[in-house]
Amino acid sequence: MKYILSSLVITMIALTGCTTDNSLRDEHEKIADELDPTRDEGPVRDPGYEDPEANSRLGYVNYTKEQFEQDPERNRVITMNRTEMADIITRVILRHEAFDEVATLVTGEEVLIAYEKNDLLEANEAADVARKSAESIMPRHFEIYVSDNNVLIRDIESLHNSTTKDPDYDNTIEQIITEMKKSPQGRDD
Repeated sequence: MKYILSSLVITMIALTGCTTDNSLRDEHEKIADELDPTRDEGPVRDPGYEDPEANSRLGYVNYTKEQFEQDPERNRVITMNRTEMADIITRVILRHEAFDEVATLVTGEEVLIAYEKNDLLEANEAADVARKSAESIMPRHFEIYVSDNNVLIRDIESLHNSTTKDPDYDNTIEQIITEMKKSPQGRDD
């Protein structure tokens, strides 16, 4: 009996020693994990994962006024997943061969896109591609700012955990926008 108990204790100690503690990861790894746009992919996030035809189906809804008035969710707040929108915009821009790195920040009113491009496009053309990519995805009321100043990539990244309620939020956003306006904006106005 003592032999079994001592074996069990040794096994438990060995197993406990093999586990890793998330608190031991350094800050850089935590930020990298938070910024990884693929961290949530899989069956829960991707509705097409289990149903290969889900992406080819059309979306359709039809309510009568009476049905809508009786719906308990009729007053629910409609929200947009800003991270998802930033992810989509970034992926669309990176599909163009002229872009090597893209950072996108979506706020309640603006879309900020900083990128590093190669020599395949001139500055105005690259700005136009980035701007039009965001315009094709976001509602029209969003102001879109783009910049080929790759230093701004880190400035945008520094805001990834911010909220609109942070005390210095407005000031920081305005400073970044001011810097972005120094770059071509890709407007055909």
